[in-house]
Amino acid sequence: MRQSRVGLLGFYLELYDRASPASRPRVDRFYGEIAAALRRCGLDVRTAPVCRLQSEFSSAVKHFEGAKVDALITLHLAYSPSLESAKVLARTTLPLIVLDTTPAFDYGPGQDPNELMFNHGIHGVQDMCNLLIRNQKPFRIEAGHWRKSNVLQRVADGVSAARLASAMRCARVGRIGTPFRGMGDFAVPSPILKRNLGVETVPCSARVIRALLGGVRRKDEEAELAYLLRNFATRGLARESLRRSVRVGLAVRRWIARERLTAFTVNFMAISRASGLPAVPFLEACQGMARGVGYAGEGDVLTAALVGALVGVYPDTTFTEMFCPDWKGNRVFLSHMGEVNPLLLTGKPRLSEMPFKFTDAQPPVRVSGCLRGGPAVFVNLAPLPGNRFRLIVVPVNMQAVRGKDRSENSVHGWFQPPLPLADFLAEYSRLGGAHHAALVYGQVSRVLAGFGDFMGWDTVVLQ
Repeated sequence: MRQSRVGLLGFYLELYDRASPASRPRVDRFYGEIAAALRRCGLDVRTAPVCRLQSEFSSAVKHFEGAKVDALITLHLAYSPSLESAKVLARTTLPLIVLDTTPAFDYGPGQDPNELMFNHGIHGVQDMCNLLIRNQKPFRIEAGHWRKSNVLQRVADGVSAARLASAMRCARVGRIGTPFRGMGDFAVPSPILKRNLGVETVPCSARVIRALLGGVRRKDEEAELAYLLRNFATRGLARESLRRSVRVGLAVRRWIARERLTAFTVNFMAISRASGLPAVPFLEACQGMARGVGYAGEGDVLTAALVGALVGVYPDTTFTEMFCPDWKGNRVFLSHMGEVNPLLLTGKPRLSEMPFKFTDAQPPVRVSGCLRGGPAVFVNLAPLPGNRFRLIVVPVNMQAVRGKDRSENSVHGWFQPPLPLADFLAEYSRLGGAHHAALVYGQVSRVLAGFGDFMGWDTVVLQ
């Protein structure tokens, strides 16, 4: 995962430079201290001269836009009148995170009154946030003392949320075949995905697939075969079957590169002899997620875009579905036909030929294995009435399998929900949770909730 890049925008009042010029060096030092502290949180921090007037804010924001930062972090070093910055901040497309902090931890009766000059930025924050709301500029705010709380880490998490939102708004999702007939929960027309989310749908025709397949080079095929034989268990798998899926995957990979796709989706029912692909590209779906390319099954562009945004920031992400309730074990069984991020499986992932009776396509190779244990987040993006969306974020505990695993020849895993199973399943469906989803490893619920906020979605953390 690449380092997040941010612009730290310092706010000040021009009047203070005229009335109390001796204060400015200390103000600038604090700005530098915050920049250094944010770098220690893992951020690539870009700075600009502290801003006082609209022209200075405009110049600084233009500088940060040119640097292609992932987010702007605002820091009030004193009071700063909001009309100097409000229009500039409302115009920029950069996500905005407000850091509300001061140099002093203690401002009680014993504090030196001269310290007021350096610790009164909070009413500048209040002035600015009111204008941001009135200008309909979304923002996140994190408050706390920069040394005595975790506020800087919360800001860094907010930057990750901003990156997710930017990735979602720039998603380009390739679709092979039309969506699976009759599946309604992820069915959102492409124009609405583009207008409301920024998601571009890129269909792929049989003619394009045939041309791509014919252009697969032998040396690339051999290199991919060698990689798979090193990194996957292939015992019992016919080499010709593997070679066929490799060629299919490389053709799809060329299409992804050519179209600059962030994700793709395939309806397995659309893969037939007439489609141009001899087999369903399940293997490339797996390989793609391991490389940071999003995926969802059955022609689901919406969830593919979601997985693409997530896996670009959190590599330990996969497409998945809740399949069966384990009432006895108070857990949910996850699975899918043959698509999983192989980086998330325990042990060496297995490749096998999958029996395929749905169309006249040849049997595809699929990955199988068990999802590893540990904390994770189950994430669903559900369409709502009025072309709105709800992000459902569920912190879960993926459970390691002990003893015999009779599902070892499939993609599978179990999670324990944060509520009793019956309550969880009922509440998930009350919220409109759809059957396609993503699974992200790590304790990242707060970040994902921030992602939903930046997107303007109705966001629910089920816990």
